[in-house]
Amino acid sequence: MNDSVAGQSSASPPSAAWVRFLRSYGPTSHNLSLFDEYVSAALARAKVSPIQLASPQLEKIVEWARSGAPGSILIAGTAGDGKTYHCRDLWNRLGGKSDEWAAPGTVKKLLLDDGRNAIFVKDLSELGDDEGDEALGLLERSALGDESKEFLVLATNHGQILERLRTLGTRQGRVHPLRKLIQDSFLQAGPAHERLAVFDLSKTAHRHTLEETLNAVANHPEWTNCAGCSLDSSERVCPIAENRRRILGESDSRLLSRRLGDLVEIAKLNGAHLPVRDLLALAANMILGHESAREGLMSCSDVARIQQAGEIELGSVYGNVFGANLPRRRALSRPVFRAMASFGVGDETSNAADGLLVYGADDSRLTETFGRMVGSDPVYGATNAFLASQRQYLEGDEGARLEDGAADFLDRLQSQRRRLFFTLPEDEPGFHYWDLTAFRFAGDYLETIRTLSDRKPIAEPVRARLTRGLNRVLSGLLLENTDKIFIASSGGFTNSKISVLCDSEIPARRAPGGIGMAIRMDGQSRRPRIDISITPSAHGQVSLALSPVRFEFLCRVAEGALPGSFSNESLEDLMAFKARLLRQAEISRMAPPDEEEPIPDDGTLSLNFIEIGHDGHGFSKPIAVRVGA
Repeated sequence: MNDSVAGQSSASPPSAAWVRFLRSYGPTSHNLSLFDEYVSAALARAKVSPIQLASPQLEKIVEWARSGAPGSILIAGTAGDGKTYHCRDLWNRLGGKSDEWAAPGTVKKLLLDDGRNAIFVKDLSELGDDEGDEALGLLERSALGDESKEFLVLATNHGQILERLRTLGTRQGRVHPLRKLIQDSFLQAGPAHERLAVFDLSKTAHRHTLEETLNAVANHPEWTNCAGCSLDSSERVCPIAENRRRILGESDSRLLSRRLGDLVEIAKLNGAHLPVRDLLALAANMILGHESAREGLMSCSDVARIQQAGEIELGSVYGNVFGANLPRRRALSRPVFRAMASFGVGDETSNAADGLLVYGADDSRLTETFGRMVGSDPVYGATNAFLASQRQYLEGDEGARLEDGAADFLDRLQSQRRRLFFTLPEDEPGFHYWDLTAFRFAGDYLETIRTLSDRKPIAEPVRARLTRGLNRVLSGLLLENTDKIFIASSGGFTNSKISVLCDSEIPARRAPGGIGMAIRMDGQSRRPRIDISITPSAHGQVSLALSPVRFEFLCRVAEGALPGSFSNESLEDLMAFKARLLRQAEISRMAPPDEEEPIPDDGTLSLNFIEIGHDGHGFSKPIAVRVGA
């Protein structure tokens, strides 16, 4: 018996201790193991290897600390980004002892081989005013003064240190010199200070961190103990082992992980921050989630009961991604499951997908596709329970269809839509997996980012769709134009949704003179950005950052959706963009008083109105309007 199962009975599954340890990382009501200070004790109890996550930031931090360069280290991030973990690992790498780190106290001191003293602060928020002022004093002396014998390693949230520096400066009757320097570093607005190394863990790429987390959990060496377990054999399917295999992508070339990476990337670009703590909870939930298990997470002792009850499919990894195994309130209390819920996977669908899932087993035109897409998966796809529920729904009497039979089948249909999102091939004719989400144009959005990052022009259908969407929002008319953009108003500087007075008409591509629309990558936000220049001057440019939500909004409007039916927030953003365009157009027309054009002698004024031709394309038509009596 190896160390990982020491103290267990011979009847215990070989990886029971490891699974119990992993379970504590899931979205339980306690999650103590997610806090760094509890990790060492939990590992000692379970007698398993820790989960090791690669961290490029950690190597840079260690390199900086060992270089002997004067100054201090600031490790910043939000809750769950691993600030304390990085501090602890740096302590160990610099020669500190684990038992000293685990002893009570937020401030730790370590004498280095080169004679310097490293002062570690595990969390600035845990220090009172006096201790905090002392730590911030050392930070200032080492970064801006001549302190070289001591340096600080400080872990803190972004807002916490900026507020502490503000209040400290107020008490000292000055503007604290470190506050703007650190704030600029967080915002990437200023160069790094040579004596203050700022490592912002919240800027880690979410897709990369997700991949590292899934690999660290699914490839953990403790899983080798599962080999030969009687709960996972040719006659029996262990849902824990099955979910792990699907994460590893043994049969689909890691399609599940790639699609999940797309969701995480879109969530990040929509403004969601998913710290390592949440990604660990997601990975644990994907493997161990099950509706009937205690707190929604399986342990090895649950597997035999689940097998006997025929409830393996209730632990589907595809539903666990969205917290389907958890009570709704607990799932939505975690940022990662709130982010996943925003995609609506399971609720959103297409006629093709539901036609396949509902009628595919009986319709000769769909039978072959149903066999490949659903029937080939007897664990989470065409299970006996799903097929029986499908038959009852299609063939049962009307009462059964309207009551329990319909409810049961619709629940299973939701689960199958989630599975299809992660399993549909990229090139399956008639199906597109993004149609099963609220972000049907997310694939185009991600491709646009990749294209712009490679400094290539975006796909012409995407440009045309964005142009058509802009025209429809700016005018309130069902325009089909993709070669020009109408900046329209209702006769005044208002946010009227229907605007037929053409204020300006510019090309949908940037013209040689600098006027027109361009779509570029914003270097700071790493999102696409629409730039519209009304005049050749750089001051005549108005920009709109394209988050996934705004991109989706414009594309949906271009395809015929009413602006107010999708997102009021996006509509308000576009109305504000329209107001800035109108204002810029007004400024560009302003001339010195002695150069103002007088009203014609006949008292008429020519205005351009947008009219729509038979093909749906708009054009501006001048109409003379009489002014005055």
